[in-house]
Amino acid sequence: MGKGETHLSRLAGHAEVLLRGEVFDQFGALCFRSDHQGALEILLVTTRETRRWTIPKGWPIKGLKPHEVAEREAWEEAGVKGKARKKAAGYYTYLKTLPDGTKTPAMVEVHLLSVDKVCEKFPEYKERTLEWMSPLEAARRVNEPELKGLLITLEAGGFV
Repeated sequence: MGKGETHLSRLAGHAEVLLRGEVFDQFGALCFRSDHQGALEILLVTTRETRRWTIPKGWPIKGLKPHEVAEREAWEEAGVKGKARKKAAGYYTYLKTLPDGTKTPAMVEVHLLSVDKVCEKFPEYKERTLEWMSPLEAARRVNEPELKGLLITLEAGGFV
């Protein structure tokens, strides 16, 4: 984002598309675990192109339910295995950059995923940076206001 440019101001240019409901659907995994002292930790990953912090997410996959897509994306992008909740915890919007360089609004359905196993090698391990952190630190690092809100809700004891 440019100096002084907000996430909402970037989306505003796509208001007509958003109001018509012409957004891409994606499914994401908000991965969490407890550290050795019992404190809640959230896993963020960097995007491959812009290196901004986000959660694992991806496109719908034929034959998989949304929470199953979230589980697969968590494995491919972050090397974590666990069980995602079937019911979405919430949603957030962002501008997805397509392969041709155009940007289009995307709506991410977020599923909480309780992490059971973390692997060092996974399909995208050479392309992303991963970091475990508190929900508040995660909220500071992500750009999308709705995702920040979900993370703050987790910090307050909601969902988990």
